[in-house]
Amino acid sequence: MASKKTRRHDLIQQAVQEQGGVSVGALAEMFGVSMQTIRRDLDILCDGENLHRSHGRIELAEGRRNTPFDQRAGTNLLGKRAIASGAAALIPDGATLFISIGSTALSVARALHRRKELTVVTNNLSVAMALSEEISNRIIVPGGEIRLPDRDFVGEEVVEFFARYRADYAIFGTAGIGAEGELLEFHQAEVRATYRMWRNARTSILVIDRSKFGRLAPAVGGTITQIDHVICDRPPAEAFSHLVEQLGDRITFAEEAD
Repeated sequence: MASKKTRRHDLIQQAVQEQGGVSVGALAEMFGVSMQTIRRDLDILCDGENLHRSHGRIELAEGRRNTPFDQRAGTNLLGKRAIASGAAALIPDGATLFISIGSTALSVARALHRRKELTVVTNNLSVAMALSEEISNRIIVPGGEIRLPDRDFVGEEVVEFFARYRADYAIFGTAGIGAEGELLEFHQAEVRATYRMWRNARTSILVIDRSKFGRLAPAVGGTITQIDHVICDRPPAEAFSHLVEQLGDRITFAEEAD
């Protein structure tokens, strides 16, 4: 079994790849260790070509830096379109929706372009812009600072924002899914925001591709078996077949349904 240090190193690299850069303080809070411990980790992780330190942060090296959100949005396009189509088919005109951050959630928003009179409550600015093209829709976003380059709002203010609303549907993704179905994120604030969304909605819809099964992230939320509908592109590896069995007809494999 990998040591705690090795697992932490893997998760740090994953978080940097996901976000483009992370501060030492944020990493210390994320893993519940001291900033001195994180600095020692960075001494090891930055001894190569992929990562480098800059003003109290660890970032992707210049030659490997891309806009993380745009990079994610450009991967597995066929799978995301199939997932988005399956999710959009569940949403009628006039529905009230929570829509989360993430590239797959944005794909769902784009697939809803024919729906009218939606009320959309979201912390994903790209989602808000996509659905604002239909003038019969009502779009509600939180205030505060936009996180770039992802173009979303995060933090405790977002948790309070979602707590003030109720919705027919909550559409959201997750950073990873653990062996027992745990929904994993990189930050506790993201866990709390997602939890508030699906607890305040009549119907929860998790949109993911199969790569999320077994993908690690440090913050744990609910479990996949608590979700009303799970829409995935293709079945996960055999190690996760017990989760598929528990979900039964609540999980749809969108590429098979096409």
